Amino acid sequence: MISALDIETEFGLQQGLVYLNHAAVAPWPRRTAEAVKQFAVENFTLGAKNYKNWLAVETQLRIQLQRLINAPSPADIALLKNTSEGLSFIAFGLPWRAGDNVVITDQEFPSNRIVWESLARLGVQVRRAPLSANDPEESIVAAMDERTRLAAVSSVQYATGLRLNLALLGQACRERNVLFCVDAIQSLGALAFDVQQIQADFVVADAHKWMLGPEGIALFYCRAELRTELALHEFGWHMVEDNNNYDRQDWTVAASARRFECGSPNMLGIFALQASLSLLAEMDMCRVEQAVLSNARYLMQAINEHPLLTLVTSCDEGRFGGIVTFKWRDNTRPDTLFDYLSRNGIVCAMRGGGIRFSPHFYTAQNKLDRALDVLSAFQK
Repeated sequence: MISALDIETEFGLQQGLVYLNHAAVAPWPRRTAEAVKQFAVENFTLGAKNYKNWLAVETQLRIQLQRLINAPSPADIALLKNTSEGLSFIAFGLPWRAGDNVVITDQEFPSNRIVWESLARLGVQVRRAPLSANDPEESIVAAMDERTRLAAVSSVQYATGLRLNLALLGQACRERNVLFCVDAIQSLGALAFDVQQIQADFVVADAHKWMLGPEGIALFYCRAELRTELALHEFGWHMVEDNNNYDRQDWTVAASARRFECGSPNMLGIFALQASLSLLAEMDMCRVEQAVLSNARYLMQAINEHPLLTLVTSCDEGRFGGIVTFKWRDNTRPDTLFDYLSRNGIVCAMRGGGIRFSPHFYTAQNKLDRALDVLSAFQK
């Protein structure tokens, strides 16, 4: 298990910078930067001479992602470009009928909204369940009816930071014969995740947030029984069963999730993400989750105690992840506060009409204190 000293040396952020933006784009660990440097040098000096070794790294990454979400097999894992691509494979792979509907929430990031809205031309309706209700899961379930084909939710909402009870939703979907799709980009790498326990049919997530990886590579999980039910719209050499036999004239689609990977893999992204996930594995995701939630609690307590700040994120246990969103109580514009924080070295985001802080497991308490001190010194 990695030590506190080793963790400190893994992150080389510029002195004076407080990085609270892992819910947007995360900085890489040192080992990830080194893996990319070494890969670049190898390409520069040897080209693809050792391509078989590269494939071994790809295989290891699939195993790491399988373990991260507790999928039954590495064969259930596809490596895609981003979350939107995975959601599009689902949206345009399922056989819809006019009158079907998809249930989402009224707080979804555009990736998990636009793709379903684009099905309107097929006669598919999108229902938005309000999450402002006292029981958000019940609100989602209440939006379902006999024509609901799929429910697609974010594990943690990007703006408010609301964390949903995925196990409860998964069970409700199973009882109603509704497919369950989880956009897990705001939890994978921050919170422990068990795809079998929550009974998800699909899980999608980019690498560049809490998984501490690069942009341009993403996890796509499809339950094995559903793989052949998704119609394919992308074809190429990589997604066939016998993909290394280039002279073969007949072909069949791969039985594994590789069927969703039409062409050459993003090998640079594979090397980077494999390195990042090795750090999370050494930490152990239970320890990562404890540290992420501890940092969130610390920030929420301080914000609740501040006379001029209002917490947007729920501080109820089980209802938050790593995102903490807040507002200034008067009419101070969030962009004014955001610009002030940015000028003072606090890297964060504007979301949900306020300011979003998102520290990771390695974010030290003195960094949180620095951000809170800067907030307290704000003058309009």
